[in-house]
Amino acid sequence: MKATRFLIAALTLGLLTVGLAEVRAHGDVTPQPVDTTGLDPLKDGWAKENPYRGNETAIKIGSSGYNQNCARCHGLEVISGGLAPDLRYLEKGKPGDDWFMERMRKGATINGVTKMPAFENIISQEAMWAIRSYIESKFEG
Repeated sequence: MKATRFLIAALTLGLLTVGLAEVRAHGDVTPQPVDTTGLDPLKDGWAKENPYRGNETAIKIGSSGYNQNCARCHGLEVISGGLAPDLRYLEKGKPGDDWFMERMRKGATINGVTKMPAFENIISQEAMWAIRSYIESKFEG
């Protein structure tokens, strides 16, 4: 009987420890590359405005890229649970594009803590714009 109680207690503690480790690891996400097959490649440096806005292929690719890299913090279906900024309120058009790309490329560090990883050199420009296209598609009016 004591052995059974000990085993149950050990398993419970182990499950709690795993759960705590997952919570602590929440913001420590390794950026994942995004397959952009089907999008026209972009040339001549970084685009100043989203070249894929409204492109259905880009939106589909962006959905996959968002779910792999962004949803954990910014929420499923682009609805934030409060951990990170709510992307539904990003400004549309070029002004929003500027802010979005700066944040995607360089990430965000606040008080020495990385709040968002830098995606430049991991995710292509095409993938970043596809993710932006997906975000905008969720809240077009």
